[in-house]
Amino acid sequence: MAKHQKILNKVIFNGNSLKIKDVFNVAVNGFMVESDIEMKEKVDNSRRIVDKLIAQNKTVYGITTGFGELSQISIPKEDTELLQRNLIMSHSVGVGKPFSEEVVRGAMLIRANSLIKGYSGVRWQIIQMLTEMLNKDIYPMIPEKGSLGASGDLAPLAHLCLVMLGEGEAKYQGKKMSGAQALRKAGLKPIILQAKEGLALINGTAVMSSLGALAVYEAERLLKLSDIAGALTFEALEGIRSAYDEHISQVRPYKGQRESAENLLSLTEGSELLAETHSSKVQDAYTLRCIPQVHGASRDAVRYVQGVLQLEINAATDNPLIFSEEKIISGGNFHGQPLALALDFLGIAIAELGDIAERRIERLLNSNYSNLPAFLVEHNGLNSGFMLTQYTAASLVSENKILSHPASVDSIPVSAGKEDHVSMATLAARKAREIIKNVQYIIAIELLCAAQAIDFQLPKKLGRGTKVVHKVIRESIPHLKKDRILYPDIEKSFNLIKNGKLIEKVEKVIGKLK
Repeated sequence: MAKHQKILNKVIFNGNSLKIKDVFNVAVNGFMVESDIEMKEKVDNSRRIVDKLIAQNKTVYGITTGFGELSQISIPKEDTELLQRNLIMSHSVGVGKPFSEEVVRGAMLIRANSLIKGYSGVRWQIIQMLTEMLNKDIYPMIPEKGSLGASGDLAPLAHLCLVMLGEGEAKYQGKKMSGAQALRKAGLKPIILQAKEGLALINGTAVMSSLGALAVYEAERLLKLSDIAGALTFEALEGIRSAYDEHISQVRPYKGQRESAENLLSLTEGSELLAETHSSKVQDAYTLRCIPQVHGASRDAVRYVQGVLQLEINAATDNPLIFSEEKIISGGNFHGQPLALALDFLGIAIAELGDIAERRIERLLNSNYSNLPAFLVEHNGLNSGFMLTQYTAASLVSENKILSHPASVDSIPVSAGKEDHVSMATLAARKAREIIKNVQYIIAIELLCAAQAIDFQLPKKLGRGTKVVHKVIRESIPHLKKDRILYPDIEKSFNLIKNGKLIEKVEKVIGKLK
């Protein structure tokens, strides 16, 4: 059987080949999971080394010592199990509203995938417990706030581990209850942590990686949606199509720019609203003419972030790491700096998609820039039309400017100065996801406005792709003839892009977008 594949909506994980899409499918689409039994021998061997160290009463960080600044304190071997339980209890200090079930599911999968690599010294039972909890719909309640992103996601993962011990709170089949109740209802027994297992469970980057993997997956779809919305606006404003000519991208050969230009040409192919040149203008404003350059730069940024996350979800992020009896090394793979930088970059790159989309919305609504009616409604004055939708978009853009301030430039020492540089990667990931959601709303508003603008251009023929876009929008959202309550329309447009249906229908007609 090939490693790590989807079988009847199941993902098999082996520590080495987990994909970002697999994390999304398990986290969001509820795929079942299965551990690769071929990895059991390596996991068991790592555990035997831990047991031998304890029997020999050797001093090894986190196994026979305290943690952080307390690592200089030796722990008798008869207290090693209590040490691990105390670790989980004392580190469960998260605050704020709980993470969504999808984030928790992703974190559970990523942590299990890291442990199955066989460098963490846990029993196979620990990996199976995480697998069973996922498959039986037990989701620990993990507060959003409390991780510094170095020494891993200590507080969030401690809350995850609480439920494995029959403590804390969880949701079971959608209902909130105690961890003990959840395990009992699912037919599972609480585990008793043995030496190193508590540390192995919480000393890792699973929560920030789950947030990041889900964020980058959504960002990849948002890149396509930005091209789709940009193309519809470009057509509504009768842009000059030669700005996307392949020769322009050839002499400045960024991959993202080329991909975006190809998408725009494909979406608008056959349009009667566009021309290679225009009789009334020499060139378009930057927000139309430079879509490939702006969207393309974000594409290249997202590609970089995707590479970081793809590596991280298959990494060993525990400490210490067990390579052999002679090679047990304390290091810093739990430090989230690679993710912090990448996820800050992701937030900035996606915020820029929102920035340029809001300016395109302004051009659609401002009658000084086109032959369209002011605010895209007849009898304006009596009707305000889409005027206030731009206010909402502008508000979201300004919020994203604040959220784009990098978390990774901040650090604060903890544990009496032992842990004196932290990454804030989990905060960077949370911000990136919020930025993505804001931009999804901005694009949803642009699609509404562009579809309304296109209505005034009919019956001229639309492009192959933009015709589909306009049709999909109009199937669920009618033309605005006079003022009505618009927030339901925004939500409908948002749902069209959030569930992937718009991309799916466009790609059925014109083929896969880049």
